[in-house]
Amino acid sequence: MITCYLRYEIEPFKAKEFETYAKMWLPLVEKFGGTHHGYFLPHEGGDYVAIALFSFPSLADYEAYRSKAASDPDCQRAIAYYRETKCFLRHDRSFLRPLLESGVGARPKPDAGL
Repeated sequence: MITCYLRYEIEPFKAKEFETYAKMWLPLVEKFGGTHHGYFLPHEGGDYVAIALFSFPSLADYEAYRSKAASDPDCQRAIAYYRETKCFLRHDRSFLRPLLESGVGARPKPDAGL
């Protein structure tokens, strides 16, 4: 599993527009086989950073999503809305893998006898 971490620098005076934009993407990630963990919007402190997290089973599945999204009418509407509103100034994308004590993403424990 990989999780995409998106950090947005939003336009503070267009927070409502950014929220509308974010809501457009929530079902689209799910539509293409991902799991959206939500958008996290400014509450206290700086009013210009928003975060989105969503996961796909693999990087190949994420790339397939990106390819399909490029021609999907709903995705194109979301992109057009951004271009119209300019509700964020920039975004950065990182890919993360889980590190858990056990279960998905866990690395095998070294053999204590070696």
